[in-house]
Amino acid sequence: MSKTPLAQAVAVATLGASLALPSLAHAEFIKDSKGTLELRNFYFNRDFRQDTPVPAQSKAEEWAQGFIMKLESGYTEGSIGVGLDAIGTLGLKLDSSQDRAGTGLLQRGGRGTGPAEDSYGDLGMTAKLRASKSTLKVGTLIPKLPVVQANDSRLLPQTFSGGALNSLELDGLTFDGGRLKQYNQRDSSDYEDMLMTTGGRRNITGAAGVTADKFDFAGGSYKWNDSLTTSYHYGALEDLYNQHYLNLVHVLPIADKQALKSDIRWARSTDDGDTNVDNKALNAMFTYTLGYNAFGIGYQEMSGDTGFAYINGTDPFLVNYVQIGDFANKDEKSWQARYDYNFAGLGIPGLTFMTRYLTGDDVDLGAAGNNGKEWERNMDIAYVLQDGPLKNLGLKWRNATTRSNFTNDLDENRLIVSYSMPLW
Repeated sequence: MSKTPLAQAVAVATLGASLALPSLAHAEFIKDSKGTLELRNFYFNRDFRQDTPVPAQSKAEEWAQGFIMKLESGYTEGSIGVGLDAIGTLGLKLDSSQDRAGTGLLQRGGRGTGPAEDSYGDLGMTAKLRASKSTLKVGTLIPKLPVVQANDSRLLPQTFSGGALNSLELDGLTFDGGRLKQYNQRDSSDYEDMLMTTGGRRNITGAAGVTADKFDFAGGSYKWNDSLTTSYHYGALEDLYNQHYLNLVHVLPIADKQALKSDIRWARSTDDGDTNVDNKALNAMFTYTLGYNAFGIGYQEMSGDTGFAYINGTDPFLVNYVQIGDFANKDEKSWQARYDYNFAGLGIPGLTFMTRYLTGDDVDLGAAGNNGKEWERNMDIAYVLQDGPLKNLGLKWRNATTRSNFTNDLDENRLIVSYSMPLW
């Protein structure tokens, strides 16, 4: 899309405000810039179904409107290119109350226990340097790696502050490394020191309320050919845990419009300080694609003295991490059956359907024995308009039910309307 003079002026003013451009010769900084605005309307309802004891809150239900603006510059010319990115977020309360707050959509007052605030948001900036096929970014980051995956399942995305290097210098090899210092949770306007997840029946001790000053990560993935990719990543949350993660993804073509995808993952987590983290996580997902259908079977097994360790609020890289649960408690073994259908096969492009069922058992309940059990059922129906004035408008309904003999029983519905538009 060609840029108007106004769009170019916005690019310079917004993206170049913190850069001292030596001359207008650095035209690529402006020419290669782009901006998008995503509108996200989100209704969330979670019904607490347990009868005994009577829960303090019967349900969590809120409705909100989110705005996510992303601006990315190009790079200045020369052997080392300089650029600047920005992300601005705003969440607005449409409906909430004290007895229904806590969905993760809205920021709450009273140190996270009060009513939802009318609005919240943040502005993040990221400086970037590019040399050859390597890029260094410092500032606001949204990492997507096996050892740290920022959460974007609510109104606004979780972000981090820090520095990250991505290198593609060797053919087929992608290297990532860096350090994260703090995070801004998906329902917050403030950056905080990082915590690790300790909920559920993980049997993790020594981590409650303990913050980390840094998270260091490094690793790489290698694409052997069009069918096979392997990776190794390392992550360390200071004084809390170390983690090594191996992943293999293989796609086996079988026939026309038929393939078998194997996604095998193994992680080893150990303590780094005063915690007792000790976990081995084996998980795998096998998906058979037949035309517009996909059939999946997943297995996940936790072993060691604790459950799986990860940064609080992030998405753990586990095949059985789904809408509500992660099935990552101490000694838990879980299975997943999944089915997907793309209605393009019936002449309705843009309409998709997914359903899955997961069951887990052998959870260590301490003195009560290894008889913890849980199950979860999910269903997603999504439609994205393919043409017309509202092209790319997305509609999604997410439904989930979970039952357990050691934690909350929940019924949940999420209705999401999203629309992303280019700013220039």
